Amino acid sequence: MPAVVLPKPLALAIRLTLSIGIATASTPLLAQDEAETSLDALVVSATALKVETPLVETPRPASVVDEEELLERNVQSLDETFRYRAGVVSGHYGADNDTDWFKIRGFDQATYQDGLRIYREGFYQWLPETYGLERVELLKGPASILYGEAPPGGVINAISKRPTDQAQGELQIQAGTNEHRQLGLDTSGPIGDSDSVSYRLVGLYRSADGDIDYTENERYYVAPSLRWDVSEDTSLTFLASLQKDDAVPYNGFKLAYGTIQDTPFGKVEPSTFYGEPGYDTNERTQFSVGYSLSHRFNNTWEFQQDTRYSELDLLLRSIYMSFQSGPREGTRGIVYRDGDLSSWTVDNRLVGTWFTDRTENTLLIGVDYQELETNGLELDNFAFSTIDIFDPTYGNFTPVSPADLTRRNITKEQTGLYLQNQLRLDDRWIFLAGARYDQAEVVDRNLTADSRQRADDDQISLSGGVMYLADNGFSPYLSWTESFQPIAGVDNNGNLYEPRVGEQLEFGVKYAPNSLDGYVTAAIYNIEEENSLVTSPSGFQVQEGVRETQGFELESVAYLTEQLELTAAYTYNDATTDNTSDNQPAAAANLIPRHSASVWLDYAFQDFAPGLKLGGGARYVGSTDDSFTGTEVPSYTVVDLMAQYQFVDNWIAQLNVNNVADREYVASCEFYCYYGEERSVVGTLSYRW
Repeated sequence: MPAVVLPKPLALAIRLTLSIGIATASTPLLAQDEAETSLDALVVSATALKVETPLVETPRPASVVDEEELLERNVQSLDETFRYRAGVVSGHYGADNDTDWFKIRGFDQATYQDGLRIYREGFYQWLPETYGLERVELLKGPASILYGEAPPGGVINAISKRPTDQAQGELQIQAGTNEHRQLGLDTSGPIGDSDSVSYRLVGLYRSADGDIDYTENERYYVAPSLRWDVSEDTSLTFLASLQKDDAVPYNGFKLAYGTIQDTPFGKVEPSTFYGEPGYDTNERTQFSVGYSLSHRFNNTWEFQQDTRYSELDLLLRSIYMSFQSGPREGTRGIVYRDGDLSSWTVDNRLVGTWFTDRTENTLLIGVDYQELETNGLELDNFAFSTIDIFDPTYGNFTPVSPADLTRRNITKEQTGLYLQNQLRLDDRWIFLAGARYDQAEVVDRNLTADSRQRADDDQISLSGGVMYLADNGFSPYLSWTESFQPIAGVDNNGNLYEPRVGEQLEFGVKYAPNSLDGYVTAAIYNIEEENSLVTSPSGFQVQEGVRETQGFELESVAYLTEQLELTAAYTYNDATTDNTSDNQPAAAANLIPRHSASVWLDYAFQDFAPGLKLGGGARYVGSTDDSFTGTEVPSYTVVDLMAQYQFVDNWIAQLNVNNVADREYVASCEFYCYYGEERSVVGTLSYRW
């Protein structure tokens, strides 16, 4: 493992060092309005360790965004969640309506919902509806010790709304720019006079146009859940959801020519559509059903099990700009998918906790199984038709015919056995150690050509950490984690590719003293991923790619006064990729800014105008490099505003404005360039009980 080397200005910041620990605790809908504003409570999360533990006492880097913040910032998609947290890049592909895009510490990540993997295979993308979530948790860095095969960026875990002990509800209406319309219903509570059975029902209808001409999306969503407290020791919660999207895909692909680069014909407008009106479509239906079971045997041992079955049906016809073929002419490509995805996931955990005079020990023993299958017809044609880049006219294309399509079947299976022990000594030291064994297999079959690619791997992942808890709330820690990700296919000698493997070394500090109503966290880290596929000088795909990130993060959420809350984050990422087969120096990784920062302020008026809250924030994203075109994408800053007013008894009016100045900017380039999101204005009226 190479040493972590930061620029001199950042080396001075090591004494501040990172991750994250606490945030506002989630509260019921109406209680949010009545509760005293405070960050005193430590967030208890099961994502970082798969055991409910205050994050401030965890030697792992993690962040939490709760339901109150999701509602206050009017988060409409999962990739908007962590805009005001350190280490996360999102929005780099613009206002995409069919995929959630993240880069975490310079890498991709795995997405989970309720502790179970959401499979996203190619264009078969499962999209969690944020109105159905009570919080979203982020574990940064390699996480294979608990979650098996995954990229080294980390794990995002979306937690669904659950039944509540007390009756409560919300009826919500929204309207805004781009013909945005939304109606939401969220009701929960005991069933009848029962004190052991409760329900929750969340429903939503939303329709809106996209930032690009002719694009749109209409969504129907319903998520019922039922909790049965079988006894004092046993609880069972059933969770289900059904979501249907009818959309015209966003397709923000544009060339550097006309966006970042000047042309004799001017520039390409951000709203320019390169698809075909009436032909492009994205019809997606996703369904899931599962349960969460917990049973306590005694004061020491508890068994937990999460299970889910899910299905996704997709019809996607998406035409996009492929490459420039003339001074004004571009050649378009097409992506076609008509198929389905199904998956089973189950996670079994046995948790034991015991005490001595000086110690508290928590042992986690787990077995999980994940199975995925996709079946469908597909086409990837990079030279489908041509169009004028600057003034497109439509209709010059030949629709896809059945003879053009390939039938493909992809299966994934993974079985994992994991063991983790957390030891607390003298209420001062926390020691964490874990190991996992995985057996993973991926088979990609081209049924039309009668060919297949396979990845079959057994892998051991390790992790460890140590933290010191000082009386003044200053808690330094050191951690080590690993990741792996199978690659389907064989090399030029016919041998199966080895999995990508990643490792992270991190030193951080979590600072949450009693005198501070909030937290400050900081960290330095080094992540390295090996065995990436690159093209050798002889033209073969070889596993000689190395990707590395050396970084520093600083994050804080705190009340400066009883009425004024601050959320702030800064990230430094030195992300590079290296093709060691060509003897060329490592290059800056595409899409990853070296510097990014954000700040958000909330002020609740208590005396002058009770019920009024004003908020606003700014997001700065530094410049990025595009190694494909040799282009530098300039930095940008956008400002968001929020105003909320509670009137009468249970009514709340809210206004959210993102990108207030309607700044036009290119968010990123990676051969293609993508304009950032335009200004959006959304008004919300809610009745809560």
